[in-house]
Amino acid sequence: MKISKKDALIWFEFFSILPEDEEITTKQQEIIYSTFAQIEEAIDYRNDTLMSKIKGLKTLENRTFFVGNEGRFPKGCRSCLLGTGLCAIRKTNKCNIECKFCYNYGELEDIPPVGEGMWEIGDTKFYEKDIDLLLSIHQKPTGISYVYLEPFMEIEKYYSVIKKFRDAGIHQHLYTNGTLATEETLKALGEAGLDEIRFNLGAANCSDKVIKNIGIAKKYIKDVGIETPMTPEFFEAFLKKKQAILETKLDFINCAELHLNANNIDNYYGENMYIARHGYISPIWSRELTLKFMKIADEENWDLVVHDCSNYTKFARDLNLSSKEGKWFGASRYACEFSKIPYEVFLPVLRDDNFKFLTEEELPDDYKPGEMIF
Repeated sequence: MKISKKDALIWFEFFSILPEDEEITTKQQEIIYSTFAQIEEAIDYRNDTLMSKIKGLKTLENRTFFVGNEGRFPKGCRSCLLGTGLCAIRKTNKCNIECKFCYNYGELEDIPPVGEGMWEIGDTKFYEKDIDLLLSIHQKPTGISYVYLEPFMEIEKYYSVIKKFRDAGIHQHLYTNGTLATEETLKALGEAGLDEIRFNLGAANCSDKVIKNIGIAKKYIKDVGIETPMTPEFFEAFLKKKQAILETKLDFINCAELHLNANNIDNYYGENMYIARHGYISPIWSRELTLKFMKIADEENWDLVVHDCSNYTKFARDLNLSSKEGKWFGASRYACEFSKIPYEVFLPVLRDDNFKFLTEEELPDDYKPGEMIF
């Protein structure tokens, strides 16, 4: 069913005003899925056109796309996409700033603590002394990452744990907004054995302080990069400070396609959205900006990797992880982050005269607005 944009808009205006407990019929579900497919097909066409203009575009075993020096492709991402996944280690439940793209936007004061002296690994609570037991029983992962929320709020607690995993030969990387980092703490992380650090440069709007810290980190930590949701603000701010950022000699830039949840979606009200494989909901401009960013990097021959960490990449990541866990063929945790589809967020793209469906067909009589038999 190739629903027209006009019919899709009429139906979605109807769906958006339904009571939350209203059940969707099977025929209505067909309308919804047809609309999602039409939007996604048009976006894929636009993105494929942008990708065709990037002469140096490469793939990592068809699981993601990048440009640049393959030797500098982040090992943490290799672990995620090719290895035994990426085990997240959680400790710090606080952050010093609030970003509108944050998945915890609006609830940063209510994030539960992991527990005094404890670490959350694989959804299980551990004391530091338990890590030796964990390593003696479980197969070692190819990589681990320190996430949730801003580690530099209490970075001194991380050093001894990093040393334990270094001694076990496990690749480790850490995420930070970079605003609280100092030369002393970055040096301590390197001495403890941290392999890779990723700065969310967009969180501080490409501040000079964080750019300076990226350069300092490169003195002490082997692999240093940027990982930021690709937004118009980041795209513009980066290009203004491009020279200073590249002079830090960083290794990679992960351009994450921004996907939204119930906490942050209202911050992007009115933007053109799509849903990828009935899973993540994202603004259309996020990956488009990434591909434009990659084209600039390729044409200017930046000596680093720019990675298209898209919804497609996230889909491949979860397939890889489920296969390494021995799950059934096709199993994946990739799914929509909303318990109920927020139909209203797709109204702007359906009302946008500049966004066209590739092909359209007239709906069958019993699917037309006002004619469907319930």
